[in-house]
Amino acid sequence: MHNNSQLSRHRKIPPLLAERSDGIGCRTRQTRASSCTATGQKQELQVNESWSSVIVKDPRCQFKRAFCSLLPFWLVGSRYLAQESPFAAMARKDYAAEKEKCKRFLQEFYTEDDNGKKVFKYGAQLVALAHREQVSLFVELDNVAEEDPELVENICENAKRYTGLFADAVHELLPEYKERDVVAKDSLDVYIEHRLMMEQRGRDPADTRDPRNQYPPELMRRFELYFKPPTTTKPKVVRDVRAESIGHLVTVRGIVTRATEVKPMMAVATYTCDQCGAETYQPIQSPSFMPLVMCPSQECVTNKSGGRLYLQTRGSKFVKFQELRIQEHSDQVPVGNIPRSMSVYARGENTRLAQPGDHVAITGVFLPLLSTGFKQAVQGLLSETYLEAHCITLMNKTEDDELGNEELTDEELRSITDEGFYEKLAGSIAPEIYGHEDVKKALLLLLVGGVEQAPKGMKIRGNINICLMGDPGVAKSQLLSYIDRLAPRSQYTTGRGSSGVGLTAAVMRDPLTGEMTLEGGALVLADLGICCIDEFDKMADADRTAIHEVMEQQTISIAKAGIMTSLNARCAILAAANPAYGRYNPKKSIEQNIQLPAALLSRFDLLWLIQDKPDADADLRLAQHITYVHQHCRQPPTHFTPISMKLMRRYIALCKKRQPVVPESLADYITAAYVEMRKEARVSKDTTFTSARTLLSILRLSTALARLRMMDSVEKEDVNEAMRLMEMSKDSLQADKSSGKRTQRPADVIFSLVRELATEGVAGRGGAGGVVRMAEAEQRCVSRGFTPAQFQEALEEYEELNVWQVNQARTRITFV
Repeated sequence: MHNNSQLSRHRKIPPLLAERSDGIGCRTRQTRASSCTATGQKQELQVNESWSSVIVKDPRCQFKRAFCSLLPFWLVGSRYLAQESPFAAMARKDYAAEKEKCKRFLQEFYTEDDNGKKVFKYGAQLVALAHREQVSLFVELDNVAEEDPELVENICENAKRYTGLFADAVHELLPEYKERDVVAKDSLDVYIEHRLMMEQRGRDPADTRDPRNQYPPELMRRFELYFKPPTTTKPKVVRDVRAESIGHLVTVRGIVTRATEVKPMMAVATYTCDQCGAETYQPIQSPSFMPLVMCPSQECVTNKSGGRLYLQTRGSKFVKFQELRIQEHSDQVPVGNIPRSMSVYARGENTRLAQPGDHVAITGVFLPLLSTGFKQAVQGLLSETYLEAHCITLMNKTEDDELGNEELTDEELRSITDEGFYEKLAGSIAPEIYGHEDVKKALLLLLVGGVEQAPKGMKIRGNINICLMGDPGVAKSQLLSYIDRLAPRSQYTTGRGSSGVGLTAAVMRDPLTGEMTLEGGALVLADLGICCIDEFDKMADADRTAIHEVMEQQTISIAKAGIMTSLNARCAILAAANPAYGRYNPKKSIEQNIQLPAALLSRFDLLWLIQDKPDADADLRLAQHITYVHQHCRQPPTHFTPISMKLMRRYIALCKKRQPVVPESLADYITAAYVEMRKEARVSKDTTFTSARTLLSILRLSTALARLRMMDSVEKEDVNEAMRLMEMSKDSLQADKSSGKRTQRPADVIFSLVRELATEGVAGRGGAGGVVRMAEAEQRCVSRGFTPAQFQEALEEYEELNVWQVNQARTRITFV
């Protein structure tokens, strides 16, 4: 016999066990102490009811070897009793009273509408659940906090247990809210009704006495219950979720790097005995389980018939299951570390809510992955963990808020769409960077994008591709980085650190199923977004060819490892590159400086060359701008207030909902302008490539401008601005060769263009060589990069000098 001091010593709990939470809120109490005789010595045996384990004090006891395989790894060989511990308060908690609290909250919580009428929020949802009109019930913990703050604390610390309590409460309340019978019944409804009817007809009740013959609650429930975290909860970083968070409701923020296919997962396994015909049910909580083999029914145990169980898939219950892999943001990783990742298990209606590349905040219960069967014996002291998802929210990339789906207010719209909003929006892109006004306008159109056309299976892309090429130190990478932060969905990569497989897709083996699957690369992750590729010229030629299909067809065709498929990569490409010689060499041709194939260059809508030329005035302004930013960490004061990144993101999302069309009245104007550009490219010895893709680029830029103005049709000003940007990008490539023209005033260049048009004799039919149509002269000037306002100024200037005369209707120009 042990004396009292020895018993009290044995009943102390180890500190490590006292500090941890089991994740399911076990009630731990000593049920009975029995004695057994082993090797001639009396031993004590404690049974822990909730853990279904046996704690043997003396390792010499023969019972230890028998029960060792049943013990959790942290209880084998323990000489302590889990009686007085922090679990004691949990054990003393009356869970029946807690369930009554849950029922009372669901029944009595209400909000008031504008008329002061009570609206029972969860009562309406219970009616929808009872009638199968709704599947998921989200319990908002902010609502629970209004009624019982202590209950919220208990839920956050013991989420798995309270999920079951709320589910039991909902299951008991549903019959009270059921107003009519469900018309559409599935196979599981028919199966359960048939079994209940058989029992009511007087089937032997001995089959249902065993607990495993009872219908488990998981089989009877036809709803899902999840918790929404309090709004005061701050998302954690993946590396901050530690062992003390096991069993707690935590919110983790990161980027989804992998998402498996949605597959059925067994929630309740139903077995049938081949001897007595009894049915046995086994609830399953993890992705793997050990099937039951021997029948536990009273008849088989009494007769010792040894009936074997066979799985009955029709009577089992399956739920949708998807595994996600989230990774830390790059700004959350400490210096010198690599990003950490975490597995997330999504079930039921929480599946298919996130795609690879999405920035998410996931709320769930942090749990250990319990091994079953033979793995349990060799598992050791370490355990894999996962997050059981309750709430998945798409987030912005930079701010800690949800992805903006709210509408813009009238005041915000007025602040954006006032006079000069086009220049204001373009100036709000990277305001810390000096100059580059036209480049920022092009980047603004890239963010908005054009309209995609798909006539009878043929697809014409709407995304705009831009390549920025220039000398070192002209802020190309800074512009790419800002666009990457501004776009709601984007990927940033470099040419040297990316391979063709890393950009497109790689064949990987799924660790969960063992199948060969495709792992999406940067272009696939940037689907419906923007892919920023820095150091584009450093990419190997073999890897660069992988982008050709993406830039025009917007797909990636894969034929690897028996997988033949086509992945969507509907993204805009924003590339930055240096010239072949590091800096632009004016003594070399454009092809020698760029050294990119024509097939790739023609796929870029705009190819912009940014040169760093010495200029005393420009250098002074640039130096003053840089020193001000360095001193004050913000852009210098301007004549307008830059629009915030959050507001710009919401406005661009609103613009993308528009689908502007090109009216028939502009079709002839656009085609004439394109023919004129082809003619100029043929007459002049320009090395820039003008093809039918140039016409499509004009249409894309025009529809993007119409979207920016929130219009449903393209106007002539949009086409003129698109052609001006196109011409300015070509002028940047020919800056050195056209240095003589660049020193002239715009009015002088416009005069030369009109004079060329007059000498060609392409004015009105039968007209003389000195008569030019006003519309054709304006079109010629606009296609060369001048604005209609500059054309009108030159027209008035030379009319005052009596060089030409304009008729009263202002339709013809006649040289004097």
